[in-house]
Amino acid sequence: MGTPMATTTITTMATATDTTSEAATPGLLRLLWLASPALPVGGFSYSEGLEAAIEAGWVNNEATAAQWLIDQLHLGQARSDLAVVAQALPAWAHADHARLHQLNDWVLHTRETQELRLQAEQMGRSLLEWARSLGPLGEGLHEALQAAALPQPTWPVAWAGVAARSGASPRDCLHSLAFGWAENGVQAAIKAVPLGQGSGQRMLAQLAREIPAAVAHALGLRDDQRQAFTPGLAILSARHETQYSRLFRS
Repeated sequence: MGTPMATTTITTMATATDTTSEAATPGLLRLLWLASPALPVGGFSYSEGLEAAIEAGWVNNEATAAQWLIDQLHLGQARSDLAVVAQALPAWAHADHARLHQLNDWVLHTRETQELRLQAEQMGRSLLEWARSLGPLGEGLHEALQAAALPQPTWPVAWAGVAARSGASPRDCLHSLAFGWAENGVQAAIKAVPLGQGSGQRMLAQLAREIPAAVAHALGLRDDQRQAFTPGLAILSARHETQYSRLFRS
């Protein structure tokens, strides 16, 4: 039987832990929600050029699929979408709508093929609809997104608008977005190469090791350092638009 002092100590520690957990939980849960493949924005229907790389013979097994995704993480996501989100988060926090329009226009103007631009628009639009469908549970989320009056809200800018309301740090927000992107890419590879679940988990482990460096790079970029220049991906994406047989929309 415990002593009164021990009981008091344990109770105090438990209360302190519970308070800390409660303070951290809302932001963490929102990020898990946003990174989930269950988010109804259609991400699962895109491979972002991976399917075309498989058709061209560039990707044909676990090793080449993992390397493809790692390259896209560092050469594409870290320099483009993740960097946009890093800069859009404070703009959402301060309701800087002019800045949000600037970032949104940059995304639209730098998509190198029609299908990649349509993906950015469709997923952004679907995220807005998702926010609207939450009703009171969205805590004004839809209204905040609508107030920015983005004519064609793109995925990274709209996503940042939702993440900004989580209270999570920019680094944690970018880790969440990058992991969601990685998980979607791995699932696309499993379906299209095809690969087994074990291969998928090993690929995801490799990507998880690469994500912190990609996020750190994105957080350090200025406006004049962002770029969307992946010519190999652009060529594959253009070919994919007329590919005879395909599972994915990009």
